[in-house]
Amino acid sequence: MTGLLIAGTSSDAGKSLVVTGLCRAARRRGLDVVPYKAQNMSNNSMVCPDGSEIGRAQYLQAAAAGVRPTSAMNPVLLKPGTDRRSFIVVRGRPDGVLEAGEYATGRRRLAEQAWGAYRELADAHDLVLCEGAGSPAEINLRAGDYVNMGLAREMDMPVVLVGDVDRGGVLASVYGTWALLDDADRRMLAGYVINKFRGDLEILRPGLDELTRRTGLPCLGVLSWLPDVWLDGEDSLALGGWPTHDAAASQGSVSPDRPSGRIRVAVVAFPRISNATDVDALAQEAGVDVAVTHDPATCAAADVLVLPGSRSTVDDLVWLRERGIADVVVHRAREGRTVLGICGGYQMLAEHIRDRADVESGEVEAPGLGLLPVEVSFQADKTLALPSGSWRGIPVGGYEIHHGRCDVVGDAEPFLDGCRRGPVWGTMWHGAFESDEFRRAWLAGVADDQGIGWSPQPDRPGFAARRELMIDRLADAMAAELDLDTLFGLAR
Repeated sequence: MTGLLIAGTSSDAGKSLVVTGLCRAARRRGLDVVPYKAQNMSNNSMVCPDGSEIGRAQYLQAAAAGVRPTSAMNPVLLKPGTDRRSFIVVRGRPDGVLEAGEYATGRRRLAEQAWGAYRELADAHDLVLCEGAGSPAEINLRAGDYVNMGLAREMDMPVVLVGDVDRGGVLASVYGTWALLDDADRRMLAGYVINKFRGDLEILRPGLDELTRRTGLPCLGVLSWLPDVWLDGEDSLALGGWPTHDAAASQGSVSPDRPSGRIRVAVVAFPRISNATDVDALAQEAGVDVAVTHDPATCAAADVLVLPGSRSTVDDLVWLRERGIADVVVHRAREGRTVLGICGGYQMLAEHIRDRADVESGEVEAPGLGLLPVEVSFQADKTLALPSGSWRGIPVGGYEIHHGRCDVVGDAEPFLDGCRRGPVWGTMWHGAFESDEFRRAWLAGVADDQGIGWSPQPDRPGFAARRELMIDRLADAMAAELDLDTLFGLAR
C-alpha cells in the first residue's frame, strides 16, 4: 500500500471527514496510516510537538490515525490575509506571501516541497490517506495544481470523489467533475462516495446506478448524515457548524430571554477569523449555547462575548467599529458583562496596536479598544509554541501562533499569559478552553458574576474524550456504510 487521494466535488463536501474516519478505520485494521494534505488554505491551524504549524484538520486526522503530527502531513499552508494575498507556511514555518496573480503560476517551488513531504511519508508508513483541496474540476488552476489531480498523476495515485448530497445537485457535481477532467486525469478516478445523506436510500439508488453507467465509476458507499460529528473546519463554509450537546449552535441571534440555567455565548465572525475552533470546547459543554454572529444585538444579548483570533487584526478591528460591535464591547465592559479576547481578539482590546514592520496590516499604529492595559507590537518573527501553566491553581495548556507581542503596562489580574480587568479577559493562548477543569471553573465564575444558575457537570466526558468518541463514531459509520475493502485495496 502507498496512497489514496480523497477529493471533493466542492469545498466542504466532506473530504476532511472521510479522511479522518478512514484514518481511524485503517488503524483499527492494524495499518500504519498517516494523513496528508499537500496544500491547505485555512486560518485554522495548530502547533505540532516539534514547533511546526499545520492545518487543524490534519492535526485531528493524525489523532485519528494514532500518530504524532508533523509538518510533512501539511507541508504547504496558505493563510489568507486579504482577498488577494495569502501568507505562506512551508513545512511549518513562515515562507513569505502569495499574491492572487501568482496563485496559478508561482507554485512550482511549493509543489516540490509538498511532493517531497509525501514521499517522506510514503517511505515510512504503510498507507498515506491524502486529502484534496477545493475540487479537481477547477480546471482554471490545473496547470499549477499539486494537491488534486497533479498530485495523483505525479504519484500514480487513485482518486475517490466525495460529493455532498445535502446541498443538492450531488449527481450533477460528480458527473460534472468527471466530465471536466481530461482523459489522463479521468483515468485516475477510481470511484465516488456520497456524503451527508438522510432519507430513503432506495430513492437515490437509480440515480447512482445511472451515474455509474455514464461514468464507469463505482459508488463506494453512501454516508449518512452524522449530527453528532464535528470537525475542525478549514474554510468559511464550515464556520458556524459548531453543535452543542443540548442544542445546535446557530449562526444567527441570541434571544434576550435566557433559558433557565444556561450560558449564552456569542462569537464574533470576523471577516478574517482565525482559529475559530477555540470555542469548540465551549460549544460541547452542557448548558452552554454558542452563536456565531456579526449582529450587534446578538453580541449585546449574550452572557459571554468572544472576540476570537484574526489573521488581519487591525483590518478586522476597523470592521468591528464599522459594524457597531466595538461600541457593544465597550458598553458591555462598562456594565460589568463578560468579554473574552483570544489572540487577535485580545490584541483588539489593547490600548495601542503597532505594526511598524508591516507584518500584517500595513498600518504603522492604530488605537485599540482601550479595555485592557496592553500595548501590542507586531514582530517579524512568528511565535509558535505549546505553553502550559495554571490559573488559580488549575493546570491549563494551549498553543500560540502569532506575530503580535502583548505587553501588559498597567494594573491587571494575570490570566494565562494575558490579563484581566473587571469583566474583560484576554490571552494569546489558543486551545486553553479544551482543558476541562479550567474551562468549567472559568464558566462557573462567569455564571456566578452574572447571577446565572449554571454549574458544570463533572461526570460528563471531557472535551478530549468526546472528540475521541466522535472519531470512533465516524469510523463506525465508515465501516457500516462504505466499501472499506475496496477503498483500502485501491492504494497500491
